[in-house]
Amino acid sequence: MARQISATPELWPLVQPFAISRGVKTVAEVVVAEVTEDSAAGCGECVPYAHYGETIEGVLNAIRGYDPSGGRAGLASNLPPGAARNALDCAFWDLEAKRDRKRVWELTGTALPEPTVTAETISLGTTKEMAAAAARLSRNPLIKVKLDAENVVERMRVVRRNAPEARLIIDPNESWDLDLLYDIVQVLAELGVEMIEQPLPAAADDGLEEFTSPVPLCADESCHTAADLERLRGKYQMINIKLDKSGGLSEALALARGATEAGFEIMIGCMVATSLAMAPAMVLAPFARFVDLDGPLLLERDRDFGLKFSNGTIYPPGPGLWG
Repeated sequence: MARQISATPELWPLVQPFAISRGVKTVAEVVVAEVTEDSAAGCGECVPYAHYGETIEGVLNAIRGYDPSGGRAGLASNLPPGAARNALDCAFWDLEAKRDRKRVWELTGTALPEPTVTAETISLGTTKEMAAAAARLSRNPLIKVKLDAENVVERMRVVRRNAPEARLIIDPNESWDLDLLYDIVQVLAELGVEMIEQPLPAAADDGLEEFTSPVPLCADESCHTAADLERLRGKYQMINIKLDKSGGLSEALALARGATEAGFEIMIGCMVATSLAMAPAMVLAPFARFVDLDGPLLLERDRDFGLKFSNGTIYPPGPGLWG
């Protein structure tokens, strides 16, 4: 049987609206790529992201238009980094694992993923709403807080008051400017914030070269592939690797190894999606200081054989899900 590729859009409703500085979503819109060969099939999931100019239709067309004979090796020269390449790359890895009856970490030569602490996210909201969310998550070991440029210190003070023992990381999603960062970063450090993710717009982060932050800064929107690492030196101490940005596990592994060699610490992140999108990212967990793969917890329901989450810990995928 010849190798074949298909792509399917899917909608996964959220438990409640999820807000960041750029907007609010109530449903996860994903695309699933499937690669079949003989009796084996591999799947990968991606999230087309409008912030990067992606659409569901465009990603579907890119996946369906890829020549399956090119395999995983041909992706980098035929598709740009992004959602479509991610879904196909992960589907090819899954297919290879099923065909060879091995787990993906055996194929990649990476460490066996172990149960790992994952951040759970507090959505952007009013001070009262964020205080209540922090109280609900107060027993979790690691909390990620979504912010914009308004009432940052007030919001973080109520989060800390309601989750006094949790480790805290924050994500303004490019919504700050350098003046605001200068003004509040010391207070954030005193509140125990351990990392600030992408405080400034990616196109306006040159000012970070002159800034020594008491809290490590993590490049998210500023870092997509290993080619970005050189220009991040002197600005950030950490990078956030997301498969939808890198274009799949293959480039994400190259990025993780390159970042480690260059002295960056690593965060593994995600879009809002199902466990099928999180599973390949678990291969990268042994590289990471922070893991943020709580996307499925925001959904009304997850896939069959979905990842196990318990008390702020995420567990590696079983072969029934992926890899």
